[in-house]
Amino acid sequence: MRTLTITTNPDWKAVLRGAGQQAKIGLTEGAYQGETLNFETPGSFFAHLTERRWQLLNELLGAGTIGVRELARRLGRDVRRVHEDAAALVEIGLIEKDERGALHCPYENIHVDMVMTPAKKVA
Repeated sequence: MRTLTITTNPDWKAVLRGAGQQAKIGLTEGAYQGETLNFETPGSFFAHLTERRWQLLNELLGAGTIGVRELARRLGRDVRRVHEDAAALVEIGLIEKDERGALHCPYENIHVDMVMTPAKKVA
């Protein structure tokens, strides 16, 4: 079972270090530690994961492999637009495409972890 945690953190180096520590624990314990996809800002997250892309991802989650036309039919959307949104999700690694072009989500669980903090005020 693969689990993905989506985070927002402008300090990508800290995120990378944390992922390295998790991998180290996983190797030591011989247990899967999950995977992380980080966006530097909530705006970047929402630019990549629009409402329609989120619906597409939700439809694929746990559904196995589905062709683009079938996915478009299930979503009640135009095939071309579903193809464009799927390509964007493949590019960031949220879904995968097989050799025939059919799509699937490799994760069984996706957790979104966002924290907002006050912006620093310039004096």
